[in-house]
Order: sequence, then C-alpha cells, then structure tokens
Amino acid sequence: MSEHGKKPTKLLPVPKKTKSAKAGLQFPVGRVYRLLKSGNYADRIGPGAAIYLAAVLEYLSVEILELAGNAARENRKARILPRHIQLAVRNDDELNKLFSCVTIAQGGVLSNVLPSRLHPSKEKSQQTTSMDT
Repeated sequence: MSEHGKKPTKLLPVPKKTKSAKAGLQFPVGRVYRLLKSGNYADRIGPGAAIYLAAVLEYLSVEILELAGNAARENRKARILPRHIQLAVRNDDELNKLFSCVTIAQGGVLSNVLPSRLHPSKEKSQQTTSMDT
C-alpha cells in the first residue's frame, strides 16, 4: 500500500544508432555488410570488413568530389559534370593509376599541347627583336 499514490515511471525509448553513425561514416555500413554477404566473396564476413570497406569508399568519393568541384570552379561552373570528374581523376597521379582502365562516359579527353606549339611568349619575342638590332 505504500506505492499506492506513486505513478509508474515510463522509460523513454533510446533512439537507435546505426552502424554508420557508430563508426562516424556517411556511407551505409549495414548495406555494405549485406552486399558483402550476398556477393559470395567469402564463406564468412566479419563486421569490421564492412566498416573498413565503407570507410574506403567514402574516402575515395570525397577525394574525387573535392577535386571535381575544384575543376568545376576553375571552369566557372556551379554543377559538377562528367568532364570535371574526368579532369580530376586524370590530373591526379594516384587516382589516375587506380582508374587507369576506367572510361568515364561523357568525360572527353585531356588536352595535351606541346610547349613548342604554344604561342610565343613575350620573352621570346623580345629576344628575337634584340638579336635583330
């Protein structure tokens, strides 16, 4: 009878924290784990493998998007196009090696102009005029 006047306390539901949030990632760790299991890559897949793979994918995505954003800004565009991704990947040595066998659709080609074919600079034109006199 001593508890007659007390109201039962309700426990507040604890919000669920995803595996991605626990690992501090934006990429879905749970989805990567599911795809690793269903992909028949190995008989058993450890949970750390999914976290590691999601982190690597996130890092590569951030790196490419940062370089492509810089390329878009250099071309005075507000939207990243496949051309900007192509320029970003091909101008970075490590990414170019990683994606050497990859063709980016609508990416175009890198311009490769020989220095001898460029317009003569002012220094060269001044040197030739000074030699003439």
